[in-house]
Amino acid sequence: MKYVFDTGPFIALFTNFYPSTFVTLWRHFDALVAEGEIVSTREVLREIEDQDDELRAWARNHKAIFTTPGAEEGAFVARIYSVVHFQANIEQRKLIMGGKNADPFVIAKATVAGGSVVTMERHKPNAARIPNICEHFDVPWLSLEAFMQEEGWQF
Repeated sequence: MKYVFDTGPFIALFTNFYPSTFVTLWRHFDALVAEGEIVSTREVLREIEDQDDELRAWARNHKAIFTTPGAEEGAFVARIYSVVHFQANIEQRKLIMGGKNADPFVIAKATVAGGSVVTMERHKPNAARIPNICEHFDVPWLSLEAFMQEEGWQF
């Protein structure tokens, strides 16, 4: 199973599960990264670059998992934007956040890779959040906690 991480789960991991304290969690996480089971996209790396902490250093040391979107992913982003409701809300959010918006690229990566999006966002009725877009396009998604449960992690 491929997991395509959004920015939020990376931030949550580094904020709540310190690598020096949660050694077993990080051993499992790093193994999935090494096996290519955890991936992301260049746009997430760009959002992480705004962080000034261990996460940014970690991401710079693991740049290979943050791939540049290909033509197939670009075409899927266009499909997302073709839904007027999603386009309007995502564009508004992009403007508010200074031009960075990895969401459609994360969803497109999961679609092309045949994986699941891992996000901290929750489904909200009539929203243009990752879960709403994923459900519209039948793309599997799960929370960080559900990801850990799916992997059978218990600490």
